[in-house]
Amino acid sequence: MPEPLVHPRSARDKILDCAERLFARRGYAGVGLAEVAEAVGLSKSSLFHHFRSKTALHAAVVARILGHIDQAVSAAVVAATTPQERLDRWIDAVVDVLAANPSYARLLLRSLFEDDELAGDTPEEAEANAALRHMVSAASQLLREGMLSGAFRPASVSHTLQTLIGAAVFHFASGEFGEELCGRSVFAPSEVRRRKNELKALVRRGLLAAPVSTARLRRNR
Repeated sequence: MPEPLVHPRSARDKILDCAERLFARRGYAGVGLAEVAEAVGLSKSSLFHHFRSKTALHAAVVARILGHIDQAVSAAVVAATTPQERLDRWIDAVVDVLAANPSYARLLLRSLFEDDELAGDTPEEAEANAALRHMVSAASQLLREGMLSGAFRPASVSHTLQTLIGAAVFHFASGEFGEELCGRSVFAPSEVRRRKNELKALVRRGLLAAPVSTARLRRNR
């Protein structure tokens, strides 16, 4: 059987891979374009051919991460038939992507505190913002539909989404603190499975509407 073809990674992908690791480790301010270029094996002028500024490079890294998460979530929920199943699959997909890519959560969390430094107007930033808006809109719609159908209890969609995102992203960005709390790496397969189960249990207890008992139905007739 012939071996599958392996397509070489483009120079742009190599730059993004390297920049992702550096930004996740040291943040936006702690990384210079010359360092990225040297790590990839390019001249700084060659790097500028792909990204005209550090802001553009950082935004492209974030856009790629958000795109990967959005793609995984969209594929996971498409076949689900109930709001609870869709939310369960949403949690599974987000946790799987963050667990498989250790730099993702830390870089996304750092980005929240670097807004002032990242302000700008580049195509890469527009792409990142569009990806974020699409993800938030889709997740909000999922929650809203669940509440309207009676599957979820009435709650603040924005606060519920903040809780879900925070519980997923912070966990995988927590580093030594999370490892100390859990007793092992948060990226260990057993801890990834546990994270999914804990998040879904939290949702079931806090968000799912309580079933109406037969006695209560009789009283309300």
